[in-house]
Amino acid sequence: MKIQHNISLKNYNTFGIDVTAKRFISVDSVYQLQQLLKTEKDIFLISGGSNMLLTKDIEKLVIHIDINGISIDNEDDNNAYITVNAGENWHEFVLWCVGQNYGGIENLSLIPGNVGTCPIQNIGAYGVEVKDTITKVEALEIETQKLVSFANDECNFGYRNSIFKNEVKGKYIITSVSFKLTKNEHQLNTSYGAIETELASKKIEKPSLKNISDAVIAIRKSKLPDPKEIGNSGSFFKNPVIDKSAFLELQKKYPKIPSYTISENEIKVPAGWLIEKAGFKGKRFGNFGVHEKQALVLVNYGNASGKEIYQLAKKIQQTILEQFKISLEIEVNIIK
Repeated sequence: MKIQHNISLKNYNTFGIDVTAKRFISVDSVYQLQQLLKTEKDIFLISGGSNMLLTKDIEKLVIHIDINGISIDNEDDNNAYITVNAGENWHEFVLWCVGQNYGGIENLSLIPGNVGTCPIQNIGAYGVEVKDTITKVEALEIETQKLVSFANDECNFGYRNSIFKNEVKGKYIITSVSFKLTKNEHQLNTSYGAIETELASKKIEKPSLKNISDAVIAIRKSKLPDPKEIGNSGSFFKNPVIDKSAFLELQKKYPKIPSYTISENEIKVPAGWLIEKAGFKGKRFGNFGVHEKQALVLVNYGNASGKEIYQLAKKIQQTILEQFKISLEIEVNIIK
């Protein structure tokens, strides 16, 4: 376990932003992490690098979490209880579950990043959120180096939100996540987005977990750029939730505005639709821009800086506020 100096983080973030870590170390066990934290407190964590935009060099010690392993803790006739270490790739874990006929996260296929970061923003897609399957999150307290377990209800999960983004941010390092997944009588969710259309095109009437996973993968590939080819961090903005009265006013001007009812007085509006309507979809500004197929995705076409992409995000926010009177919240963690 050796600290390296002046290491480029270009290959450690999905945006492909080339900033420098003044000091860098990769850890592959909880024990290594505990030993390191006895002397190092001023740290910056990086795992899959999928939900961050780096805008400057990192002066703190960058710790790359590379703790791997999957274990089946228990099984009964209906469920499997599984613990996954933080460094495991999320999509590869989903595919492993599908292959084992463990249900519950197949709709979350092809989401970038590692397992350890999935609870932080409560990743979700196509009508499913990861909180629905998480039983507990184990984390290392930075100050004491002690392992602490957070039960599902202690994580304060919300829409793209959790206790790890708020009350305990910067105090813990997630080391593993435990899940409860179904073994039979799977609760399949095919009604959200284009999943039903994709299944119908394949003439699939009774879909399996793999059918749904394959459908989600096909849909995401058709809409979203591969970070290995074009730097990006997936959805850059959250879908805003607005008052029903505000929505009805918007609907007068934009009769075809899409929406999802959250409650009696709350309506969710797709941020991608707002950004596209404002004219940003497919716009390119030199080495960066807004993806041509999905307006929610900001992209790095080559050697863009994090500051350039962040300035574009702020410009989009300002335009949406002026045009629709809606505040867009950034989903990606901006390191500035």
